[in-house]
Amino acid sequence: MQPQILVAIALYVLLVPFSAPDLSADRAALLSLRYAVGGRSRLWQVDDATPCSWAGVSCVSGRVTILRLPGASLSGRIPDAVFFNLTRLRTLSLRLNSLTGSVPDLSPCTDLRNVYLQGNRFNGEIPGSLFTIHSLVRLNLASNNLIGAISEGFNNLTRLKTLFLENNHLSGSIPADLKPLKLELLNISYNELNGSIPKGLQSFNTASFSGNSLCGKPLASCPEDRVPPAPAPQDNDNTEGVKKGKKKLSGSEISGIAIGCVFGFLLIIVVLICLFRRGGHKRTRSVDLSALNKPRGMGLNTGEMKEIWDSDIGGLSDSLMTVGPTKAEVGDGTLSPKKLMFFGNAPRVYDLEDLLRASAEVLGKGTFGTTYKAVLEVGMAVAVKRLKDVTVSAKDFKERIEEVGAMNHENLVPLRAYYYSNDEKLLVFDFMSMGSLSALLHGNKGSGRTPLNWEIRSSIALEAARGIEYIHSRGPNFSHGSIKSSNILLTRTYEARVSDYGLTSLVAPSSTPSRVAGYRAPELIEPQRTSQKADVYSFGVLLLELLTGKAPIHSFLNEEGVDLPRWVQSVVREKWTSEVFDLELLRHKNVEQEMVQLMQLAIDCCAQLPDSRPPMDEITRRIKELCRTN
Repeated sequence: MQPQILVAIALYVLLVPFSAPDLSADRAALLSLRYAVGGRSRLWQVDDATPCSWAGVSCVSGRVTILRLPGASLSGRIPDAVFFNLTRLRTLSLRLNSLTGSVPDLSPCTDLRNVYLQGNRFNGEIPGSLFTIHSLVRLNLASNNLIGAISEGFNNLTRLKTLFLENNHLSGSIPADLKPLKLELLNISYNELNGSIPKGLQSFNTASFSGNSLCGKPLASCPEDRVPPAPAPQDNDNTEGVKKGKKKLSGSEISGIAIGCVFGFLLIIVVLICLFRRGGHKRTRSVDLSALNKPRGMGLNTGEMKEIWDSDIGGLSDSLMTVGPTKAEVGDGTLSPKKLMFFGNAPRVYDLEDLLRASAEVLGKGTFGTTYKAVLEVGMAVAVKRLKDVTVSAKDFKERIEEVGAMNHENLVPLRAYYYSNDEKLLVFDFMSMGSLSALLHGNKGSGRTPLNWEIRSSIALEAARGIEYIHSRGPNFSHGSIKSSNILLTRTYEARVSDYGLTSLVAPSSTPSRVAGYRAPELIEPQRTSQKADVYSFGVLLLELLTGKAPIHSFLNEEGVDLPRWVQSVVREKWTSEVFDLELLRHKNVEQEMVQLMQLAIDCCAQLPDSRPPMDEITRRIKELCRTN
């Protein structure tokens, strides 16, 4: 190396740490990260004067504020000095990589709000430097190799709302005074913790603490909290003296007790007569939810809801909430018409009446029914799907929907609860704030639109593939049945969640068009018949949609009678050309090879013969591989 270059490097190393951080210092820090951990960061163009155009990097006012490289095949240790100059960083996402060493010192990033480091191989203790970042709102260190105790330093994070530490090797007891003020979501399950759960954390559900040796609410009570049985009375020489010392009741007191007993007995008789008459005139009723057809969905005022409730359920509004999946009513095989059936450890902070009284708006009408966003009085938002044309019996519905509710994967939208009556079937899901992939891909195309770059699209493809692979892993008869971009929902950090899985077997054939707007495999003649190979075809169309930016129902395609897979293959047969890719993707440098590889995978998935299509586990592996850069 030439001497002048060595001198320049030496001057840079000496001067940068002592100068005020700016964009050039941010760029130098990111380059040191690139050289240390590789992976997708190798795509960054080192000749660029600014890092703001690099994949996964966003800037505001001339400073790097977001560094997001999830699932980017990063490996190795992060240099200690990387974050010393990224002082304006607000979001850091390095999740689902293979990073090792201790959790980096992020204390210089005083504006940091969101830290997502889950799914790596970080070891050592949770660094105390984290507790000095008072701006932290979300912290996810799950699924690493962290050891040591949970520090009471978390109380210093007064703005912290989300804390995920599950699947590590944390040990010891939880500090008795631990109670982050604004904490809304907590998961410290599957560690090596012991002792009692502090009172400040006892409002969280059992899933937050399972897989440890903990006790106390919401888990089983601790031994020291259990009340010992009262000792049996003992006979002794003073018994007679005790009896003599007792105060005798007066005549008026005895008369009052006797009259009270008589009135109590008469009250019991009246209640029994009322119950007997109600049993003799038993009616099977369901809630009339016709008010859901209002333009604002489920928004009912209290008086309106009370009138519906009292007339249709006989006024039994004091027993609405279930504490678990409720068994079918004995006799007619129907499910309880006045309860929500919750799954697993879903938070039971609302009941059916709360749900129907919530302010709501229509999110969309799809294959299986209308979906609403319902904002409950407690401030919690959920998504409610009102199923249409359900033809299966109550027993079959219960069996099939409980199979759906039992599915648990980070890339699925979890089903939290359901309601069944003869007239209404409702499903309650987590609300995904960013909406669907379809809306983001094909929505606003004008000014102000935030384009989906290659990093986000490839990450969505991988996460959706993982969700579908999990469904298929449940058994050969498990399939999604309705894979399309409107059923891929996104979180605020663009993490993909697959929705509407397992519902095809519940609806009537007329509700499911024969090709579901270009996604359905050609061999599926009967709408309700689905298969894993048909899912693969639909997923291939979804990949083509991500790559081309064109929907299968795009007017350009339909006017010529050509579906998306056939149009792409016609272009490919002529020549691999950039004309097939979305213009928004062509702005990114040095990713065309990966896009071509993903295009070939999509074409393989859309093979006409089902046996020629790869299985989902192979698809997931290939997407993961193409995201790696040597």
